Amino acid sequence: MPTVTLSGKQNRFLRGLGHHLNPVVLIGKDAVSQGVIDSVEEVLDQHELIKVKLLEGCLVDRKNVAEQLSTTTDSSVVQILGRTILLFRPTPEGKIELPKK
Repeated sequence: MPTVTLSGKQNRFLRGLGHHLNPVVLIGKDAVSQGVIDSVEEVLDQHELIKVKLLEGCLVDRKNVAEQLSTTTDSSVVQILGRTILLFRPTPEGKIELPKK
């Protein structure tokens, strides 16, 4: 269960912020391993909003990967666009201030 349920307005806001981001975690043929999960956790702690890219060798369905990452990292899937997944998990410091629901 994600830490925060996003409204449509908040989702659009985060998609706008994420548009210019470069993918920070790449997923290859091994799909979602513990190493990938650890990397996603670490980067979410630093940035709150991240892009994850599925490489051509990844044969797992992108929606399954997004759901698995969201569940294991306690984050919210903001967007799945092509082979790119945008994830959000707020930190206690609250670097990104979401608009009111």
